[in-house]
Amino acid sequence: MPNDSRPKGYWVAHVDVHDMERYKDYINANGPVFAEYDARFLVRGGGREVREGQFRSRTVVIEFKDFETAKACYDSMAYQDAKALRDPVSAGDMQIIEGYGE
Repeated sequence: MPNDSRPKGYWVAHVDVHDMERYKDYINANGPVFAEYDARFLVRGGGREVREGQFRSRTVVIEFKDFETAKACYDSMAYQDAKALRDPVSAGDMQIIEGYGE
């Protein structure tokens, strides 16, 4: 089965940032990693209106070509190094989700 026919993979994160200046170090460090894995931001903060439940202050959705690539990016040493910059200055919930296939 060609790679293009597999469902896409997504990171869906809800994050509270406690120190935006230091969080920018994480943003700068994750850019090259996401480029390596051809990741594309679909949502990165921005305005929103919560209609049900409770969420953290920032929502991020990142698209990958497939579920396996999304997992591989997260597990990569380069991303884990970037994540180490994020962890002390934020709290969040994150899932890697397989998209709905055709």
